[in-house]
Amino acid sequence: MTEDRPPHPPFTRESALAKVRAAEDAWNSRDPQRVALAYTPDSVWRNRGVFLTGRAEIVAFLTAKWAREHEYALRKNLWAFDGDRIAVRFQYECHDDEGRWWRSYGNELWEFDANGLMRRGEASIDDARIDAADRRILGPWQDGEPELPVH
Repeated sequence: MTEDRPPHPPFTRESALAKVRAAEDAWNSRDPQRVALAYTPDSVWRNRGVFLTGRAEIVAFLTAKWAREHEYALRKNLWAFDGDRIAVRFQYECHDDEGRWWRSYGNELWEFDANGLMRRGEASIDDARIDAADRRILGPWQDGEPELPVH
């Protein structure tokens, strides 16, 4: 059985936005199995300096990530799209085991197969320490919520 994950490429603005929102929702679930189903079984990833291949490695990576990144909350914004590719900018916030809060800023490049599964993803991410009072990602995205500021 062929796996299918609409919307499919080539992307329109509306379908690219839907793909970004679906990815954000899945990542905010903090469910590694759910997230991994959006990727091809042999998907290739780069996350910072970590290189992964396949769903099993994605699940292991995300399981470890969310074990150390508590109260993780993410926002993704569509940056650009063309054919089977989407570029995204994102920010997420979380705290570590010591209670220190972090905001991470990043850019992602995604490439999809014809069935709408991501076959390649590359993420570049920087982290900034923040005070709890400076948090701005406090829960699920709400309709009408503005895009995130740069800083």
